Amino acid sequence: MAPRNLIPDNLDGTIRVLHISDCHLYADSRRDLLGVNTMDSFRSTLLDIIAQNREYDFIAVTGDLSQDYSVASYEHFAREIAILKKPVFFLPGNHDDGPLMYKIFGNLGINVEKNVITPYWQFIFLNSEVYAVPHGWIEKRQLDYVRFCAHRSPDKYIVVLVHHMPQLVNSAWLDTQTMHNKEEFNACMRTIPNLKLVLTGHVHQEFEHEEYGIKYLATPSTSIQFAPLSANFSLDDIGPGWRYLTFYPDGTFESEVCRLKNNIFMPNFDSGGY
Repeated sequence: MAPRNLIPDNLDGTIRVLHISDCHLYADSRRDLLGVNTMDSFRSTLLDIIAQNREYDFIAVTGDLSQDYSVASYEHFAREIAILKKPVFFLPGNHDDGPLMYKIFGNLGINVEKNVITPYWQFIFLNSEVYAVPHGWIEKRQLDYVRFCAHRSPDKYIVVLVHHMPQLVNSAWLDTQTMHNKEEFNACMRTIPNLKLVLTGHVHQEFEHEEYGIKYLATPSTSIQFAPLSANFSLDDIGPGWRYLTFYPDGTFESEVCRLKNNIFMPNFDSGGY
């Protein structure tokens, strides 16, 4: 697939990205996930992003846009996120129907390119979905695609985006749902020249790790949040979140997580899982 070339607004080539993840929308927008109406929390997130009046060049969405695999849930997503008036790029999560997304999103105004190239950085969107199961897996062809993109644009710094975090987050229950061939994935990442960041969702919490000069970041969900460092399934009372990233021409970057304040989206803490 041909890459999408994107020129940032900043004349010096600095690129700014809004990262959101794990919206978990339903065909029926009145439905809730463990006590949280995911459409309401998604809309509130978008409105807060607008209210902050921050600058960004495109939106990256790292999976679990849907909770029920439905066409209608993706139509809801496309309609709602259009309010931000910026290009949107995505990848599937374990609650998504990846083939369906790539089939319909182009007609809904969502970009289906898997490689975004800017003057100094390129962004590579991978698919770790294993249909209808929680854990992830990266196929060899996905790793080959990273190598291909790196070879095609050797002068660019690289960000790899994927749904499943390829690191343990020290929550026993959640670490069973990680990328199950993370060792293979990480071994490949260490061979990619100019790779600076692996950006993920899935874990519904802020997470940061660094090894071999590569930063690994996970961004909170726009819906329910998982309590960090929990042995068993546990929900958090902290608000839905998103991340802003700024990528500079010298290969450095900055990142900031924002959350809804005065959180009204409280889950059902008696829930034993989902």
